[in-house]
Amino acid sequence: MKLPKGKIIGLACVLAAVLVVGGVMLWRQAQPEPTEPAAPTQVTGYLGGEKISLFDDEEFKSLAADAGLDISYRKAGSLAMMETPTDGMDYLFPSSQAAVEYGHEQGVTTESEQIVLNSPIVVYTYRDVADALVGSGIMAKEGDVYTLDVAAAVNAMLADKTWADVGYADGYGQFRIDSTDPAESNSGNEWAALVANALAGGQPATVDTVNRDADAIRKIFSKSGWMETSSEDSFSQFLTLGEGSKPMMVGYESQVLDLAVNEPDLYQQVADNLVIAYTTPTVWSTHVLMALDERGDQLRDFLMSDAVQKLAWEKHGFRGASQLGTDSATRFGVTGVAERVPAAVELPNAAAMQQLISVVSGL
Repeated sequence: MKLPKGKIIGLACVLAAVLVVGGVMLWRQAQPEPTEPAAPTQVTGYLGGEKISLFDDEEFKSLAADAGLDISYRKAGSLAMMETPTDGMDYLFPSSQAAVEYGHEQGVTTESEQIVLNSPIVVYTYRDVADALVGSGIMAKEGDVYTLDVAAAVNAMLADKTWADVGYADGYGQFRIDSTDPAESNSGNEWAALVANALAGGQPATVDTVNRDADAIRKIFSKSGWMETSSEDSFSQFLTLGEGSKPMMVGYESQVLDLAVNEPDLYQQVADNLVIAYTTPTVWSTHVLMALDERGDQLRDFLMSDAVQKLAWEKHGFRGASQLGTDSATRFGVTGVAERVPAAVELPNAAAMQQLISVVSGL
């Protein structure tokens, strides 16, 4: 029986549809099973407090996720982290080469070490204190930039000068410059190095000069009493307690730049009165990523990427590994920030720094 033309066409369409559906099913069955997204690499280690704001930055976390990393940390002072068990840790991120050398002395072994960030040591104070000390010769001012003569400050402290003696009539007790604990935290340790250099006639201190000047070094640091072990905690206390409690404090240049960007309301409350003073000479705080394993190496590469280096400068005030920011320091709107850091000096060698730590331990 001959089928009508319409039925033939209908059957052909049905057959074509069956073939298409069957082909699609066969094609799908031939495809590999979709793979689950790779889990990010977990990286954890010890971090200096002054860099926590960078690691907690949402943009930093987003960049890390894009790089396949999930980065966590435990806060520790630069020297203290070298004495802490590193089981389960992938990196140490102290704030100076001196801390790295101390770690070597403590038996810390690494896969690699890389200077990632830089920030000069500075002294934070208040405008009326700074202007009073300009009058005494301990500080100077050129344009908006203040500097502090380390040798003059050391001599005044050793002579037991009072705040009134150095021109600040509202100050209570003896003139002093507070810092973190130099036996545990890098900013205090580098301030101790500047003190030791000043006592050595402006040259990098040696083991012999540190031993010779040990009593003088201890005397200067004993004026501060109890000291914080974190630079970030110390800066926070400085801002909170005010000039009546902490007229002057050692810190990093990056701290006020970070504050201006990330806590603008708080910065505006202190902007008119807060002074950043560059010590003459100063030292560069070199933030060294110490990779303990392959995951630490991955973190190193991530931190050295252009995107992270740019973020670290523009939002957190760290000068990059080349010691140059991506643009002018005027971007922060912080009065008194130097475009170029003046009068930097070398730290004492590793043996002298080790001896310096011994001298200030147990204060």
